[in-house]
Amino acid sequence: MMNRSSEADDTHCSMTVNADIDMMVKEEIEVYDEPVLSQDVEVSVKQERESNQCDTFYPLNSLLVRHQRTHTEETPYQCSQCDKAYSKKATLIEHQRTHNCEKSYQCTQCDKDFSQKGYLTVHQRTHRGVKPYQCNQCDKAFSRKYSLILHQRTHTGEKPYQCTQCDKAFSRNDQLNGHQWIHTGEKQYQCNQCDKGFSQKYCLILHQKTHSGEKPYQCNQCDKAFLLNANLKLHQRTHIREKPYECNECDKAFSMKCDLIYHQRTHTGEKPYQCNQCDKAFSQSSDHIKHQRTHTGEKPYQCSQCYRAFSQNSHLKQHQRTHTGEKPYECSQCDRAFSQNSHLKQHQRTHTGEKPYECNQCDKAFSLKSDLINHQQTHTGEKPYECNQCANAFAQDSDLMKHQQTHTGEKPYHRNQCNKAFSHNGNLKQHQRTHIQEKPYGCNECDKAFSMKCDLIYHQRTHTGKKPYECNQCDKAYSQSSHLKQHQRTHTGEKPYECSQCDRAFSQSSHLKQHQRTHTGEKPYECNQCDKAFSLKSVLIKHQRTHTGEKPYECNQCDKAFSHNSDLIKHQRIHTGEKPYQCYQCDKDFSRKSDLINHQWNHTGEKPYQCYQCDKAFSRKSVLIKHQWTHTGEKPYECNQCNKAFSQKSHLIKHQRTHTGEKHISAINVIRLSY
Repeated sequence: MMNRSSEADDTHCSMTVNADIDMMVKEEIEVYDEPVLSQDVEVSVKQERESNQCDTFYPLNSLLVRHQRTHTEETPYQCSQCDKAYSKKATLIEHQRTHNCEKSYQCTQCDKDFSQKGYLTVHQRTHRGVKPYQCNQCDKAFSRKYSLILHQRTHTGEKPYQCTQCDKAFSRNDQLNGHQWIHTGEKQYQCNQCDKGFSQKYCLILHQKTHSGEKPYQCNQCDKAFLLNANLKLHQRTHIREKPYECNECDKAFSMKCDLIYHQRTHTGEKPYQCNQCDKAFSQSSDHIKHQRTHTGEKPYQCSQCYRAFSQNSHLKQHQRTHTGEKPYECSQCDRAFSQNSHLKQHQRTHTGEKPYECNQCDKAFSLKSDLINHQQTHTGEKPYECNQCANAFAQDSDLMKHQQTHTGEKPYHRNQCNKAFSHNGNLKQHQRTHIQEKPYGCNECDKAFSMKCDLIYHQRTHTGKKPYECNQCDKAYSQSSHLKQHQRTHTGEKPYECSQCDRAFSQSSHLKQHQRTHTGEKPYECNQCDKAFSLKSVLIKHQRTHTGEKPYECNQCDKAFSHNSDLIKHQRIHTGEKPYQCYQCDKDFSRKSDLINHQWNHTGEKPYQCYQCDKAFSRKSVLIKHQWTHTGEKPYECNQCNKAFSQKSHLIKHQRTHTGEKHISAINVIRLSY
């Protein structure tokens, strides 16, 4: 595992850093490798000698012999202090100076010393800005001849250095040397702060800077700093917007040649990087390396603040923002910010209304690709995510995870300011706002404040009465665009929010979410005075009134009061005799909609409420809840005079008569629950 990771690091390092570190140790050796004639020798053109392995001509036999060593790879000049050998004596002499540290040539403008006069001469050009070597194909100039030669190969495409073990070729010898270490697997340079090894010394040097945090290359136009000079140069192009590399197929231009090459493959369809474990191919080497980790399971990027590891560096950076809280991607239309660019793009679609992902089986479109995939499963009926503790299956992985928490009781999202925990991250975020209480947007008409600017705008319309969103089919108007859209669905009958587990559809996203909890069993709303939890916030509010005893809704015809408005409305029908809910299959009327629904199931035989712990199903939700208590052993009805508790309210009432001595039951309506 470690070898594969380091191989990928070495490959990336050698390809990236070579453009930045131009022969770190052998700074200008190749400049002196050109054929040089002694001044006292005059040679005519007739005396030129030709290499028998290539078309190169040399005026002296000694130069021809030296050149032929590039074909034979002969290295007769051996260093007496290490195991290195060279094909030229001059190169050996230069190498030996690295052992005795002889640096007799000093720069007069800075404190740098050099072992050769030629090195000093080249260095002094950096002070004077002299670039005598001009490219004849573009306007670039260089301070060293060897840099010009390397640059010209970007025009010619020449790659003279070929690997003997594979078909790869390189424009520079040091690139070939770095590549060959991949075949040998040797990693002689070991980091003394971690267990990583590298085949090249400069890769180790760069790696060590990740420990020290050193970024020596500073941008002079902003406060950014970089580990590599090449990365600084790329960054500086963002200031000048220079894009010298243009595509000849379209009007796009790029600041880097490699980006142009990658882009051109979108026109040609070329994918030169083939996976040797499956049939996938890629247009970029980096994508190929990332893909291979799906086979090996390698995760070389580890978070320094927790134990999580990632297969891609970009995923690690995104994860680290969960520790730092950094949100660098800000929306230009509102005050929201995001930790990932992709999340910003998704959010911006809420402003533009863009829905780029269209279903090919119906006319629906979605702003998120994941929503499209989930929707398509309503056509196929596919439910690939199965619970291993019961027979339930789900179309979405997230629904399965929520459901499994009903078995385990797990609440992985914990608030560090109090002891509350939540099974869903969204519920934790809502709860956290109660701690922060930051509300920077204050209303100038009243003392209310809001955490988001859009909420302030909506609130201010309650003062002005402004309702800019009008329905074109009736005379109703709304203060919010979302409310108008919801209202218009009452005219069109549109129900765009479909349940992936059954065939039910809803006009509002919130209604779908509430419905989905009947499948997952999720109860995100917890009472802070007892351990009960509920699937709907409105039910939690009603429950909390059982603790406070509050009954704000009073009947104007009798002295009864109720904790919920809906209960008051139902009660008033006793006085009026109103039964607005009629069954379309028979002539029965009902005062409550729930009674009508329960009655209609007598016609259909439908039992939509299924127990997730056994195979029983029920036509009424209340019956399901009572049935589930037989599994959990829950007894929510407690006697206030003794310690006894009961699973049914009717049993509690009967028990309480043992305390009061009451014997008549004429006033009690006993309803037998039918399964």
